[in-house]
Amino acid sequence: MTISVFLLDDHEIVRRGLAQLLELEDDIEIVGEAATAAQAVARLPALRPDVAILDVRLPDGDGVSVCRDVRSAVTPPPACLMLTSYADDEALFGAIMAGASGYLLKQVAGVDLVGAVRTVAAGGSLLDPKATAAVLDRLRRGADADADPRYDALSPQEQRILELIADGLTNRRIGDELHLAEKTVKNYVSSVLHKLGYSRRTEAAVYAVERRRTRH
Repeated sequence: MTISVFLLDDHEIVRRGLAQLLELEDDIEIVGEAATAAQAVARLPALRPDVAILDVRLPDGDGVSVCRDVRSAVTPPPACLMLTSYADDEALFGAIMAGASGYLLKQVAGVDLVGAVRTVAAGGSLLDPKATAAVLDRLRRGADADADPRYDALSPQEQRILELIADGLTNRRIGDELHLAEKTVKNYVSSVLHKLGYSRRTEAAVYAVERRRTRH
């Protein structure tokens, strides 16, 4: 049986390399690709691949959000294999919460990536049991503290940016405060809104202010 694979990475050379590597295998076929989170969310439902290889960091969002969106919108959902250049506990936490089947660094050997695709396509998992246990423990502690899982899904940097949004700072001011480019801040804000389920910045600000009030 042929395994259909979708590729999401903002670098064309990475997508080409992955496609060439995987299509050397008789049982793997690339059925689509995307350079942005928006393209992936738009294309994946129609293609319905067995496996989606998703870059974690994207110019317009993140692969974890794509994984969560697609797994809730596509039936049967693809097995999502997260691929990243950096080891990041927050991204790993988000990947497990989103239902990803695997989390690999881009330094992975070609033969191991091929094996990973076959493993998750067959219903297996490449998530470290210790990491999964740590996430479950974090969820339990969050529940004990009456935490909002949407807030917990935010990375530490996104939580800082949410607080600054609540303080009324513009993207430029937030960039100055955190030593980030304004465009980078804009991407973070978009991710914060998406994870919280809001479409407007003011909604996020109200949420953060209300959260402060109830926690003090």
